[in-house]
Amino acid sequence: MSILVDLITGIFKLIDALLNIYKWIVIIAALISWVNPDPYNPIVRFLYSVTEPVLRPVRRFIGNRLGPIDISPLIVIIAIILIQSIIARYIIRHSLF
Repeated sequence: MSILVDLITGIFKLIDALLNIYKWIVIIAALISWVNPDPYNPIVRFLYSVTEPVLRPVRRFIGNRLGPIDISPLIVIIAIILIQSIIARYIIRHSLF
């Protein structure tokens, strides 16, 4: 049983690390969108190709309720933080036993 708990804890730690990396990618993509980046730049293309599949449904759900302000990166970051807190609670709860 202990091996299974350790395996699940390790998987959750990996997911937490990947979510942390993705959170920073979303932040960087949001900051880059404030300037007029070269759309043919490989870094800009990578950032948009990685973040748009997640941001597009959030934008579609929110619509233009706030006018020209795009808060979809903020909503995605808050969702990531909530998922990370749930994962952290699981890790803390099961690492004490």
